[in-house]
Amino acid sequence: MIDIKEIRSSSENIIANLARRGRDYSSEINDLKDLDEKWRELLTKTERLKHEKNDVSKEIGILKKEGKQAEQLIAKMQGIASEIKSIDGSIKTIKEKIDSKLLIIPNPPDDDLESADKIIRQEGDIKEFGFEARTHWEIGETLKIIDFKTAAKLSGSRFTMLTGEGAELERALISFMLDVHKQKHGYYEIVPPYLVREETMTGTGQLPKFEEEMYITSPDRMCLIPTAEVPLANIHREEILSKEDLPKKYVAYTPCFRREAGSYGKDTSGLIRNHQFNKVELVNIVLPEESEKFHEQLLSESEEVLKQLGLTYRVLQLGSSDMGFSASKTYDLEVWMPGEKKWREVSSCSNCRDFQARRMETRYRSDSGTEYVHTLNSSGVAVGRIFAAVLENFQTEEINVTIPDILRKYFGGKDIIKRT
Repeated sequence: MIDIKEIRSSSENIIANLARRGRDYSSEINDLKDLDEKWRELLTKTERLKHEKNDVSKEIGILKKEGKQAEQLIAKMQGIASEIKSIDGSIKTIKEKIDSKLLIIPNPPDDDLESADKIIRQEGDIKEFGFEARTHWEIGETLKIIDFKTAAKLSGSRFTMLTGEGAELERALISFMLDVHKQKHGYYEIVPPYLVREETMTGTGQLPKFEEEMYITSPDRMCLIPTAEVPLANIHREEILSKEDLPKKYVAYTPCFRREAGSYGKDTSGLIRNHQFNKVELVNIVLPEESEKFHEQLLSESEEVLKQLGLTYRVLQLGSSDMGFSASKTYDLEVWMPGEKKWREVSSCSNCRDFQARRMETRYRSDSGTEYVHTLNSSGVAVGRIFAAVLENFQTEEINVTIPDILRKYFGGKDIIKRT
């Protein structure tokens, strides 16, 4: 959430910065500025009336002590009280409008971001096969480790069922990722709820703007999480942490649920854009002055998974027009998929600064009072997409899949998935 004080003091700068996201937010920002001015005017007026009411009350008290009539002053005080009540109602209504409008304004991008995505670097070489590389869905069906037909029978399109060694490979990847982040990077593991309240989704920015993307139950309106970022970042919602408590580094494996609204016709084959998928997520809660450092560190931690698996990947810095709603700066990690002959995103690593913290009211005690923390998140990484990348990058001409060395201890010591 943008600080209303920034809109108050530099609305033109806010409008110009938000325009770098590819949309004009001048109407919304100007509306907020007008509402804020009206809100402050009413606050000033009601404070003046409260002082006047107190003065009249004192006069009434003096008259009563002297045994004099005070009916006119009492009537005046009652009129002032009625006016205060009416104004207080208007103040509350306007404040609710301000808060509601602020919730649909995205995080302004960092000043130094370009408008277009920028490739930072590539790690590893594009694999050359002595045969025509197959897609992961072709490999998975041939090996009988992915069953799209049964999944569709059970749940409809954009669902997948992993079977046998496919289920085992998914579990191996999850265990491997969790171990890397806990043992090497010092993360604290959480198993969060997969259903959360609407205010929890609002805290990280999924609601109210992206309700169409969410699965929401009826009648209690509980939300299936689209990413573990939601419960992890909200662990300290409405809390004031001590400076010594920071940083907080949380990791969780969860299933994730997304409607994929607006994706009709996109990535209809395979594991890339499913309604349900598994992901290992990293969340950092840090001091504001350290968020840049932790952003670079978070990127390195996500890269470590890809390096240990031996996958070719590249790092992109997303342009200001391509970032998620809550992010001020984002790196994407993309893995090369030889069967599809394209790069596929497997992780987004974002610095949200104090944008989510303001929505969640998560603060820390500083030397000068309380301030908002900064939050960061990264996929560490998307399990289904890495599952697909392993199939495509480690396939053989016989349509077997060699298991990466680092995974074998999680895969019962086996080094290959063979056709049967």
